[in-house]
Amino acid sequence: MGYYNSNEPKKKRTGYFASSFSGLVAGALLVGVAIPQFTDVDAAAENQPRTVETASGIQNVSDIVTTDVTEIVDATSAAVVGVTNLKTAQQNPFMPAAGAEAQEAGTGSGVIYKKDGGSAYIVTNNHVVEGAERVKVTLADETELDAEVLGTDVWTDLAVLKVDSGSISTIAEFGDSSVLKAGEPVIAIGNPLGLQFSGSVTTGVVSGTERLVPIDINGDGTEDWQAEVLQTDAAINPGNSGGALINSQGQVIGINSMKIAQDAVEGIGLAIPINSAIPIIQDLEAKGEVERPSIGVSIMDLSSVPQQYRNSQLGLPEDVTEGVVVSEVAPGSGAEKAGIQPYDVIVELDGKAVNSVLELRQHLYTQAEVGDTLKVKVYRGGELVDAKIELTESL
Repeated sequence: MGYYNSNEPKKKRTGYFASSFSGLVAGALLVGVAIPQFTDVDAAAENQPRTVETASGIQNVSDIVTTDVTEIVDATSAAVVGVTNLKTAQQNPFMPAAGAEAQEAGTGSGVIYKKDGGSAYIVTNNHVVEGAERVKVTLADETELDAEVLGTDVWTDLAVLKVDSGSISTIAEFGDSSVLKAGEPVIAIGNPLGLQFSGSVTTGVVSGTERLVPIDINGDGTEDWQAEVLQTDAAINPGNSGGALINSQGQVIGINSMKIAQDAVEGIGLAIPINSAIPIIQDLEAKGEVERPSIGVSIMDLSSVPQQYRNSQLGLPEDVTEGVVVSEVAPGSGAEKAGIQPYDVIVELDGKAVNSVLELRQHLYTQAEVGDTLKVKVYRGGELVDAKIELTESL
């Protein structure tokens, strides 16, 4: 299964994770037929007749059709912007690099969520601005602004930008993604395939909530995280990354993040739930990073250790086949202070079985915070040992 990558979770921060792409042009006149949940307003009050005279002198009468969808798009679309990643092109090694101009390396979308004094703040995806030397924001009226990247987070695939607010009048309103139900109508707005399709609108429904999608963060072919996302059948395409998924009240309930890209798959778009995104956005805006807890160890899946080494090196009982092997312990870390040693096999955290690195990370990032004390069970030389680890901030 392939993914276009574009979620702080918790007991204290729920559903931290997720990576993204969305939107292609949807005809507004078709929406009332395709998505009956968005109802047309009173035609007598809203539809304004227009007379057109042709060359033959015959008059045709047409209506300006206004629906709930068009009203929502009119009210919110200006809060969705284009985001361009600019990098300096690789230079001829025999030519001076001085004076080389940054060129477009990729485009995506973003959502203006706050205006404070002379600054406006935009949320987008990390992968949209990753590696950028400069970032440019293009407003709905084609005004271009230089943007400052305040912070990025690879785990949730979110980033926050700051621009001058002088040209900005429309701010998106965040909704509540926790109350969404399957079948609820949604609108996706963004820039699929680049700025030439800027402000594209697609409609659909919430196909599912609290979906878990495996993510390979570092590209090594191993799943590093399971992103908690919303599923929608509103069209999501490359370039919509960072765009808005909007409910029938005109509120942003998701940041369009990715799609499942398989020949046999259609209509599975994914978005970061806004309730999961908000604490990340706040951290990135205020501190430029997300504070996450750490045990202070290097680890690997027990399943990747050959059976003979599980017995000879780790001394595990035959029935212990899943867990996390400690390969190194950081000096001065909570793990070292708790007496954790290399070759310990972690099998339980806070009373819950831990079968893999992914599960351990999921527990740390969604169920714990810096300063918490984690109850751990490890196998050491064939014996089950209890330990308590105080969590510190990840480096």
